[in-house]
Amino acid sequence: MLDVIEVFDVMHPDPATGHPVWTGLTGTRTALKRDGHEIDLKAMAYCPVEWIDERGYLDAQLARRHPRPWGI
Repeated sequence: MLDVIEVFDVMHPDPATGHPVWTGLTGTRTALKRDGHEIDLKAMAYCPVEWIDERGYLDAQLARRHPRPWGI
């Protein structure tokens, strides 16, 4: 069994449209709360724990080296 963790995309509203736009960050619930980001449960996925850096955010370079579907 894989050791996975739930992660959430960091979204901010587009000033022109008000629609949520991905900031390029994906992180754990703890990291997002700590850094003052809102958690959008619709933007949740699971990833291997090894892909999370020391700050609690997804290490995109590491994830790209291991091709797997985002949601497990």
